[in-house]
Amino acid sequence: MKNHSQEKEFDFSFEGLSADELVNSLEIAEMPIKSHVFQIVGLSASLLVSIIFVRMLILGPFSYAEYRTRAIANLEARKIDPAPRGVITDRNGVVLADNQPSFLAFLRLKEFIASSTNRITIMRRVSDILKVTPDTLEEEILEGVAREKDEILISEGLDEAQIVAFQSQTDLPVTVRPGFTRDYKDGPQFATVLGYTGRIDAASLARNPKLKNELIVGKAGIEAYYDDALRGINGYTAERRNAKGVALNQAESVEPVSGNALRLTIDSGLQKYFYNRLTQGLASLGRESGAGLAMNPQTGEILAMISLPSYDNTILSSPGKNEEKQKILTAPLHPFFNRIVSGFYSPGSTIKPLVAVAALKEKVITPDRSIYSPGYLDVPNRFDPSKPTRFLDWRPQGYVNVMSAIAQSSNVYFYEVGGGFGDIQGLGITRLLAWWDMFGMGRESGIDIAGEGTGRLPNLEEAEKRRKRPWLLGDTYNVSIGQGDLQVTPLQILNYISVIANGGTLYQPYLAADLQKPEVTRDLTHLAPEIRYAQKGMELGVQSTLGTSHLLSGLPMTIAAKTGTAQTQNNTVENAFFVGYAPTDKPELAILVLVENAKQGSLNAVPIAKDIFEWYYLHRLSSQLSKKS
Repeated sequence: MKNHSQEKEFDFSFEGLSADELVNSLEIAEMPIKSHVFQIVGLSASLLVSIIFVRMLILGPFSYAEYRTRAIANLEARKIDPAPRGVITDRNGVVLADNQPSFLAFLRLKEFIASSTNRITIMRRVSDILKVTPDTLEEEILEGVAREKDEILISEGLDEAQIVAFQSQTDLPVTVRPGFTRDYKDGPQFATVLGYTGRIDAASLARNPKLKNELIVGKAGIEAYYDDALRGINGYTAERRNAKGVALNQAESVEPVSGNALRLTIDSGLQKYFYNRLTQGLASLGRESGAGLAMNPQTGEILAMISLPSYDNTILSSPGKNEEKQKILTAPLHPFFNRIVSGFYSPGSTIKPLVAVAALKEKVITPDRSIYSPGYLDVPNRFDPSKPTRFLDWRPQGYVNVMSAIAQSSNVYFYEVGGGFGDIQGLGITRLLAWWDMFGMGRESGIDIAGEGTGRLPNLEEAEKRRKRPWLLGDTYNVSIGQGDLQVTPLQILNYISVIANGGTLYQPYLAADLQKPEVTRDLTHLAPEIRYAQKGMELGVQSTLGTSHLLSGLPMTIAAKTGTAQTQNNTVENAFFVGYAPTDKPELAILVLVENAKQGSLNAVPIAKDIFEWYYLHRLSSQLSKKS
């Protein structure tokens, strides 16, 4: 009772207090709410409403397609039916890349993730069957999870033992289905052009997010450049399933659509011979790096393209073979590097016909004006006349005019017309830059293969900062003979030589015969009179006993040619170039040969070129002549 009365007394006394008494007893002071509090609350409410509104838009109209796709994916289990890639042939229909039926292994990703069995154990067992490392398999699984896939391709081209292993170990979440693997008929001989294929990876998706649902894509060369056309459209079988993932019935089946066939401009016979002859030529010199290119100067069609060392694209497009793949990927001479379109080289004396055309057109010199070369050019030193600056010729040339200067590759002649000397003003670096650009140097040609570089024309401001001195006359002398700061790609060199060959038309080079056509990028036919002197000089280079390409004079067709030696690595290494075309009356073949780190400069490239021209005459021109007769 006592407790009860005390509780009642407490309740009563508390409730009985007046408002003033309550405030006073709790010592609470009444304060007005400041206006900024309402502003903060209002802004917070507005922000919250805005966030909700934006989120509704994202989940609604803007992301409808994505969430619809996810919903369908949760409702359906799709099994991919791979489409065969398009066949690639040479210009005459010879198959270069085809497909072979094979069996593919797919990891059922969601089953793997939900598996009660130790996933590490599953990965180890699958890796043992496929002969790959668990780390490699784990990377593929993580990529598949990121792409929200039901299943991922983990191997193509299974052998019989692997098929039996997967079919017998039914507890593994792996499905084996028929498909295709890429088959390259002559791997290393065509790898520079064709490239290779491989399973989709993060790098491929970064370049093209639309590839999310693809299995195999082109990784390099034509396979990569024309991947959209070659890839085809995968088919699939979709099974409806309930919320628990149990299959209900087959909902849809779509047949795959094969990729488009692609015919190239490549002459497979010429490509094979060029590859083998260049490989043999390099081996005889104890060298491994070089390049070969052949094109039709009348159209821009690429007839052969070789970059050495090459690689076996069959290995890279095949399952397993990890050690062989790793060896290719880590090779010190970089077999993936396409020297033809990506390599930057000083062109050496192969640039001289272009300098000759420019000097004639700019009236720097006349065709009949001769310059004497004792084997050097001494430029007076105004500070000490007894110590002139000497610029060397590669040998004494005597008196040479524009044609004999090209034929004999006189340095002194081109020093003077390029930079000036005595009463010859010279083109000067500014005009030289303009002429190089006019003939396609220092910019992409637009060829349909990935990785084309622009080259590097001399940049006076950059050169002055690098050398910590102004651009000098000697610098102009060097670039006038293709040395120094002038760096171009082999493709640019041969493309400009093709302009000389055809009389003034710069074509865009191309490889896909069915998808491209001859396209003129610059009409230079107004230079035909000056170009004719360059042609005569290159013809004289073969016909004259003093010509640098005289070794070709015994061939059964007329050839115009120019050699070049470019010094690199502080003049410790010489790259040997050869460029030429035939027949001179109506050229249909222009070739370039590059030997890196040659022992005897351009002398090492000429014999290889001679054999290429001879093969072409025997196997192409002679048959054409016999048909006409």
